[in-house]
Amino acid sequence: MIGGFGNIGKVPELKRRIFLTLGLLAVYRIGAHVPTPGVDAAVLAEIFARARGTLLGLFDMFSGGALSSLSVFSLGIMPYISASIILQLLTVVIPHLEQLKKEGEAGRRKITQYTRYGTIVLAIVQGFGISVGLESMQGPGGAFVVGMPGWGFRLMTVLTLTAGTAFIMWLGEQITERGIGNGISLIIFAGIVARMPAAILSTAQLATTGELSVLIVAGLLVLMVVVVGLIIFFERAQRRIPVQYAKRIVGRRVYGGQTTHLPLKINSAGVIPPIFASSIIMFPATLASFFQVGIMKTVADSLRPGTWIYDLIFVAFIIFFAYFYTAVTFNPVEVADNMKKYGGYIPGIRPGKKTAEFIDRVLTRITFAGAIYVAAICVLPTILITGFNVPFYFGGTALLIVVGVAMDTVSQIEAHMLTRHYEGFLKKRMRGR
Repeated sequence: MIGGFGNIGKVPELKRRIFLTLGLLAVYRIGAHVPTPGVDAAVLAEIFARARGTLLGLFDMFSGGALSSLSVFSLGIMPYISASIILQLLTVVIPHLEQLKKEGEAGRRKITQYTRYGTIVLAIVQGFGISVGLESMQGPGGAFVVGMPGWGFRLMTVLTLTAGTAFIMWLGEQITERGIGNGISLIIFAGIVARMPAAILSTAQLATTGELSVLIVAGLLVLMVVVVGLIIFFERAQRRIPVQYAKRIVGRRVYGGQTTHLPLKINSAGVIPPIFASSIIMFPATLASFFQVGIMKTVADSLRPGTWIYDLIFVAFIIFFAYFYTAVTFNPVEVADNMKKYGGYIPGIRPGKKTAEFIDRVLTRITFAGAIYVAAICVLPTILITGFNVPFYFGGTALLIVVGVAMDTVSQIEAHMLTRHYEGFLKKRMRGR
């Protein structure tokens, strides 16, 4: 593996791509500390300290702490992700988008353009909502977050946050095209990983003072290695359905006759189910933080992370959205029709409707296993914090994103090295997600 890292310097293009990626990520992290004008950062930090377990805390995690300080990158890449998911869901409903999806590279560029427009619209709406909400916010001491409220502050905030989101979107696209890995995913990755040094430092301080025993720290390290290994295993796991293509004679040439397989991922929905589930469950807590209404506050308190009601509903929503998103993005009938069109069939299964039913049945079973795995990883932080008093947040959606993005990036680096006949990092070829 050390020799594989050494080979990176022998590939000039790969070295240039890696340095470009690191440089653009550094620009993103620097921008995350540039404050938006007109906001008292100290008062806002106090409010966010009380807003853990709400939508604000979730968005702040994805922005790498930029939202809690209201930097120019406060909205992060979430508007782009939301626009991408909306476009992906609308593809099933709107025939024009479905046709664009089938047109290859030209259609993909058009959908990407629509996604950019949607990102700007969502950023404007969210920026205006944040500016209005900030004007009414008060810290624990009674001080207001915004010193000079009004339309001047609102327009300045909308313009600043929208420009910041557009710039992050541009950074992500530049990393994807000219760097290494998926740019949008790497930006989220950088925002999450930026908080790890503080968590490691706080754990080391607790271990030094004796508040955490050496045995507990050693157990946490072993647990981290095991959980990361399980995530890698499940993210790479596939159910391969054998597919046989019949021989066809066209003129004097013989086509087909080979045996291949249809790979079905165990976790085909990725991290979308926990993101959707967290957003829905945290919505009452977010409303309660703005409007101190009795019944709403009671409901919000019972739905905060750490309660058994929250965990139960969270797991149920993850399972539901895992099936929902898989059903939206994967169409067994279309796959079966394409196989039949090119002379392919599953041994022992009749082509057409029977093939679609078989694929759907297999997909239903493995999706349940994938949903249980995602739910277990997402509930792990609650178990560690409430049961073992772990001083930092380990597990959940953040860990799934970090490990998945790291796998994809390593896979792309391996591909660049192997195409130039250099040894990769691992003896066994790593597949991307």
